[in-house]
Amino acid sequence: MHNDPFMRTYSPRQQAMARAVSQPASSISSANGLDGYRVTSQPYYRPVADEVELYEVAYSVRMPMMLKGPTGCGKTRFVEYMAWKLGKPLITVACNEDMTASDLVGRFLLDANGTRWQDGPLAVAARQGAICYLDEVVEARQDTTVVIHPLTDARRVLPLEKKGELIEAHPDFQIVISYNPGYQSLMKDLKQSTKQRFGALDFNYPEHEVEAEIVAHESGVTLEVAKNLVHIGERARNLKGHGLDEGLSTRMLIYAGSLIAKGVVPLAACRVALVRPITDDPDMRDALDSAVTTYF
Repeated sequence: MHNDPFMRTYSPRQQAMARAVSQPASSISSANGLDGYRVTSQPYYRPVADEVELYEVAYSVRMPMMLKGPTGCGKTRFVEYMAWKLGKPLITVACNEDMTASDLVGRFLLDANGTRWQDGPLAVAARQGAICYLDEVVEARQDTTVVIHPLTDARRVLPLEKKGELIEAHPDFQIVISYNPGYQSLMKDLKQSTKQRFGALDFNYPEHEVEAEIVAHESGVTLEVAKNLVHIGERARNLKGHGLDEGLSTRMLIYAGSLIAKGVVPLAACRVALVRPITDDPDMRDALDSAVTTYF
């Protein structure tokens, strides 16, 4: 069991969200405190346009970046790949509606010696010089996301009001956010005052041949099987707004391929990984099952 009092204070979900602060403060402040957040092996990422080159230039001027696209289309993998390519540590925060500003910037904690301050993941990244990736930032409350504003303009500072400290961002620090515009609503959208502080890259599901190549590489199935899975995915995406809230993601196609690569019959693999997770409607399930039968 982890001995850090911070991790004993929070639920498993909050621990996962705040994994950037799972090390004792003494180790985080050391010269090698971010070593645990470096992407040491090259993640597989297949560029589909000029997004890699554009991001490299954006990082060179430390422009805050916003990645927009549907669920499971490769936004997180792209950030991991760029962190590896640039040789920078990456601290990821999975945003949710219960996340508070203190979860991002830090809080005072009690331990055997009294009270001590524990930096949150955003403060760690700003202080030590990491890329801080706020995944699905629109899920967080708007009063929480406002704390990133001073880091996303010319000031590049993070006020720790409870501690009375002003962190000047490390020269290597960059903030990246992502969200799915398909889930926008009046209650869940970024404020214009937040959006206009970021450069933006649009992501979508790749073209057929490229997506098949990705599915084959990641799951271990043959290219022919991967193409059939992509055909099913494309059929399902055409039903978005006509019975489905969201189409089948590249991630889901990889899941199905992984089951097939392990010897599961394709019809069963697609039922488990594609059809059943995405809808409970009997008619829609029948339609998707028919699409699967067409290709397998």
